[in-house]
Amino acid sequence: MTAKHFHISKALMRVRRVVRNDQLILSILAMVVGSAVGGAVILFREGIDLFQKLFFQSSPEALNLAAAALPWWQVMLVPTAGGLLVGLFVYHFMPDRRPHGLADAIEASALRGGRMSGTAGLKAAFVSALSIGAGASVGREGPAVHLGASLGGWLSKRLHLTRSLSRTLLGCGAAAAVAASFNAPLAGALFANEVVIGHYALRTFAPVVIASVTGTAISRIYFGAYPAFVIEKNVIASLWEFPAFVGLGIIGGIVAIILIRGIGVAGNLSEKVPGPVWLRPAVAGLMVGAIAIVFPQVMGVGYGATSQALGGHLLLWVLIGVAVAKILATSLSLGFGFGGGIFSPSLMIGAMVGGAYGMIATQIFPEYSSGSGVYTIIGMGAVASAVLGAPISTTLIVFEMTGDWELTTAVVISVVVASVVTQQIFGKTFFIWQLEKRGLDIQGGLEAVHLRSVRVIQVMSQDSEVVSVKTKLQGVREHLQRSRLGQLFVLQDDELVGTVTLADLREMAFDHEFDHLVNASDVARAHPPVLSADDDLATALKMMHDTGEEHIAVVKDTKSMKFLGCVHERDVMESYNNALIESRREERGV
Repeated sequence: MTAKHFHISKALMRVRRVVRNDQLILSILAMVVGSAVGGAVILFREGIDLFQKLFFQSSPEALNLAAAALPWWQVMLVPTAGGLLVGLFVYHFMPDRRPHGLADAIEASALRGGRMSGTAGLKAAFVSALSIGAGASVGREGPAVHLGASLGGWLSKRLHLTRSLSRTLLGCGAAAAVAASFNAPLAGALFANEVVIGHYALRTFAPVVIASVTGTAISRIYFGAYPAFVIEKNVIASLWEFPAFVGLGIIGGIVAIILIRGIGVAGNLSEKVPGPVWLRPAVAGLMVGAIAIVFPQVMGVGYGATSQALGGHLLLWVLIGVAVAKILATSLSLGFGFGGGIFSPSLMIGAMVGGAYGMIATQIFPEYSSGSGVYTIIGMGAVASAVLGAPISTTLIVFEMTGDWELTTAVVISVVVASVVTQQIFGKTFFIWQLEKRGLDIQGGLEAVHLRSVRVIQVMSQDSEVVSVKTKLQGVREHLQRSRLGQLFVLQDDELVGTVTLADLREMAFDHEFDHLVNASDVARAHPPVLSADDDLATALKMMHDTGEEHIAVVKDTKSMKFLGCVHERDVMESYNNALIESRREERGV
């Protein structure tokens, strides 16, 4: 800890002595984070505007119209050049040489105690702003949430807060970002708990709400009290229409799976592209530009085209064509390495699918239809909630945009159906899928996450009972008699050869005839179960369950078999139980 960090921590301790209320301190920090994130979201959106005016002389809301008026070569050149800049920046300046997004905030909350790098968050925001400004088919809400979470995580790291408080501040940043982006404070608070933090404990919920409201206030001061979309009042025509909403939910879930799968296919395809890694976004930019020659609506976040769909200004064939083109363009953009989110594209795709579905439903049952505008809104909620795995907060976003409870009821039906379809067929959300592709699994609760995040070397005992391969049988017997574990590890120099228990000696256990003829290597059980230093506690617990062993040797790696120590079942279970207790405390909000 540096001297500066020491003084910050000391000052925080003094505040705690005076206030003597962690919840009050957390509420104050939530207001600070909410204010900072609200300002950061404003700067992020202004950065997108700056890049789009530089590249297209247009605002984000009118990008589709501006792109349609440009010559074809410029439509292809701009995202290609932007992709080249993005690729070079990511390769030389981003951690892990990849764009960062909302999945990294979820990972930080689950596996890194809520701590994030503020520098990485700012770099990621720049990459996303450049990507969107250059016309890549990506969203701005995901990067904004990542930026907000990184600011909250950075502050908690600077203040050396506990794991629980750090996760809460990270959630405060995420909530403020969603609220500031959509002018939806309730949805922001629920999104942070539903997607980022993963629970609704009261201790966490209160400061998250404070941050969300604060972020909304800052955003309204700058942008005004306007929702993300201007939506006319809609009325549900008949209760007989609800089966059609269920059908739209099924289609929305299927479309969400196609989108996620498409990103995966594009990612695999990008790895086969010859040339340096930093060239891949430029290749994607060229293909997105080619698609935009026919469907300029796919460029950028797509809110201009979404507003057209909500207003009923697009023909049926255009809605279907743009939906397919947007899925393809988004898959290429995210799969090939552009920075950006998935929320805005999923909203736009949902709007196109819902609008097309509504037009067809209206033609078949005109007397029972509420009009294509209602289906457009419902389609947005269905696809977005299925992709994000956030049915509650997505529904609230729709409600806060429309203020219509009756319409929100219809949205709930489609959202629930779409989420169930996606879960049953695909089994995971987009962000969980992203993390699994990196070899990370955060499902199963805090205790399961703990087992996967702690390495066996962290709980390994170096005070192990070992003998040399040359130790005579009498010496082995004497060691076993004094052994606390009832098991010896047999070494040749530092290399593990095997293990010996009393049962391994069999008839020689009490027969002294072979005492000076048999060595430890002769009675050792060869190829015993071993754990590598990098294995996690989940692997250790599974191996203990499968083999029935209570003490397992830990080696540097299975190739060298260099013996480091052993891990005991009691230590693994103690670590697991501690995580279980902490998890239950967080759920109860204590």
